[in-house]
Amino acid sequence: MGMENKPVLVIMAAGMGSRYGGLKQMDPMDKRGHLIIDYSIYDALQAGFQQVLFVIREENAELFREKIGNRVARHMKVGYVYQRLSDIPAEFSVPKGRTKPWGTGHAVLSAYFATEGAPFAVINADDFYGRDAFCRMYRFLENQRDLEGKYRYAMVGYQLKNTVTENGSVSRGICDLDEKGYLKKITERTRIETKGDRIAFTEDEGKSWTELAPDTPVSMNFWGFSNSIMNELLTGFRAFLEENLDKNPLKCEYYLPSVVEKLLREGRAEVQVLPNADKWYGVTYKEDKEQVVRALAAMREKGIYPEELLD
Repeated sequence: MGMENKPVLVIMAAGMGSRYGGLKQMDPMDKRGHLIIDYSIYDALQAGFQQVLFVIREENAELFREKIGNRVARHMKVGYVYQRLSDIPAEFSVPKGRTKPWGTGHAVLSAYFATEGAPFAVINADDFYGRDAFCRMYRFLENQRDLEGKYRYAMVGYQLKNTVTENGSVSRGICDLDEKGYLKKITERTRIETKGDRIAFTEDEGKSWTELAPDTPVSMNFWGFSNSIMNELLTGFRAFLEENLDKNPLKCEYYLPSVVEKLLREGRAEVQVLPNADKWYGVTYKEDKEQVVRALAAMREKGIYPEELLD
């Protein structure tokens, strides 16, 4: 596999961090000022990734390069793409007053040309996934070939109990797998909470709750795609805008999993779920930070990560 087709890592870092209250991607997680994204990139490097594309907001570009990109560029090839509100098909216009980005599907679509036809992995900037996830995904992408008439994708699957916070609700893609470990269906649950030793979701503002098994497989937006997903995202985005722009002009979001789900329903893709028993760490809420800091410190003490990381 030539360098031009080596797997690329796409990091979605354009979210506004509304629940967290600030640009959480820039929040240091250790005394040396490293961010969660530094740990992810270090893991990606160890797994074999040699190129990273950051999907960011244009107004954050200078800060992002200064705090992250320039350091990473000493270790791997770095590219930037901007997720712009104005990047929508010509027949649509941005609703007046909209500031919210168009969602994860649009974020990946922003990298349409930058991936240059290579297979790629997608992660969130503010989630800690663990080394094993990157190794498994790189191996998948290195050997990835679409089938005749069917795309071959992958997703790292986490156990729900390893992805929740005690500090509020989380949104997770609940996964239904077949007996071979392939994704049958993914359902976005936007309000999942811990209730003592139970985990449950609500769809009616908390009037009723449905319990979920702790080992339920969930998506944390760690995907692996051939470049075929890009045209599917483009086609789907147009349909999404037609359906949702009038209904929810300021807040509707084009979710990456919904595009995958549609391809699964149509029998046009298969998604291998790469199981992962590691604990996910993230800072959905400010109160989550202390737990992440402690966990990363413990990993450094064990020698999993060097103190200097990407310095």
